[in-house]
Amino acid sequence: MAKVTNLNRFRKARARTDKVRQAEENRAKFGRTKADKTTAATRKTRASSHLDGHKLDKDNE
Repeated sequence: MAKVTNLNRFRKARARTDKVRQAEENRAKFGRTKADKTTAATRKTRASSHLDGHKLDKDNE
């Protein structure tokens, strides 16, 4: 005879693991300090301006 299983137990366990996964994603997305955010923004703008400064103009060829 087969063992009787309670589906609510499995649903609740899946819900718990989904909450943990969502919490990890939110920590990665929103968990940075203001200093980290400004540093990243500064690096991004510097890299962008550096690349723009090294572009070749096609009009001068």
